[in-house]
Amino acid sequence: MAAVNELKRTALFDTHSALKSRMVDFGGWSMPVQYSGILEEHMAVRNAVGLFDVSHMGEIEIRGPEALQLVDYVSSNNPSKLRVGQAQYSGLLYEHGGFVDDILVHKVSDTHFFLCVNASNQEKDFEHIRSHNRFNAEVEFSSDRYAQIAVQGPRALETLQKLTRARLSEVKYYWFVDDAVSGVPARIAHTGYTGEDGFEIYIDPSEAARIWNELLSAGAEFGIKPCGLGARNTLRLEAKMALYGHEITASLNPLEADLAWIVKFDKGDFVGRAALEKTLQQGLTRKLVGFEMKERGIARDNYEVWLNGKPAGWVSSGGPSPTLGKNIGLCYLPIEKAVPGVSIQILIRNAPAEAATVPTPFYRRTRA
Repeated sequence: MAAVNELKRTALFDTHSALKSRMVDFGGWSMPVQYSGILEEHMAVRNAVGLFDVSHMGEIEIRGPEALQLVDYVSSNNPSKLRVGQAQYSGLLYEHGGFVDDILVHKVSDTHFFLCVNASNQEKDFEHIRSHNRFNAEVEFSSDRYAQIAVQGPRALETLQKLTRARLSEVKYYWFVDDAVSGVPARIAHTGYTGEDGFEIYIDPSEAARIWNELLSAGAEFGIKPCGLGARNTLRLEAKMALYGHEITASLNPLEADLAWIVKFDKGDFVGRAALEKTLQQGLTRKLVGFEMKERGIARDNYEVWLNGKPAGWVSSGGPSPTLGKNIGLCYLPIEKAVPGVSIQILIRNAPAEAATVPTPFYRRTRA
């Protein structure tokens, strides 16, 4: 009998073990946190190309004559604006406006939408969507049918192009194409979670190990590195991309999380709309803002943030920035102080360390 707390494994678990990666428990999944080292992996993505196993992420598919109406009702963004082959970042919200999850919505056809959701939330997301399904649509939990590999970095296109006939240069950012990778049917999405150019490929799990190895070979001339969750976190923090359980939670809404751009009040009703409208009427009391440390010390998640010697907020994510050579972070502060240029203190080992709020993202890639 399997242990009650046995960790789930992706189709690439044995591959990671062969590469001697350091494995950790991430949301109930055994996942690689690093291979050669977080710094080396981080810089490979910034300067060349890195390869990530993100097969722990979940997939939910919505089909039927009223698939659009269901997606529109349960998500905060406006999927009616999507064209076939286009994707958008959005939020699944509770009635009170807090996050169930943040998601990627892909429009496969007028009657088929493909959702990528966070690993630890996938079952919860599925039940949430199903509970609001009063439309002529079917909701399928399809995570077991997909492995997902991310190819990220300025040489990602050249690496992946070797294995596909799809014209990747013609796939615009936040668009996708259904084609093949190394002879295997694949959904190739021009998205990512690193702040760099790159692609996410969705394939049959049985082919994941072979394609992973072929991608490593294809990117060898560019110095490709297999990358773990450690580098994924430092990369997404520099790009100010939200992480569920940190910047976004059930008790935080998109307006507070500086994600008002994914809330479309000009569309019809959606779950959480009334609560968000009430929040706007009453006025926000807190908001997410970036900061840099001015003294030695690393601001870790959940450290207290002080203003003028008094507790005023908390760090949602923090750590070193390999690209910038600084210690950075994101924190929640009272709305009037959640602007660049404010002096704050981070309580590190019971001692306040000076920091200052700054514009974000911390890092923005130079587009060709």
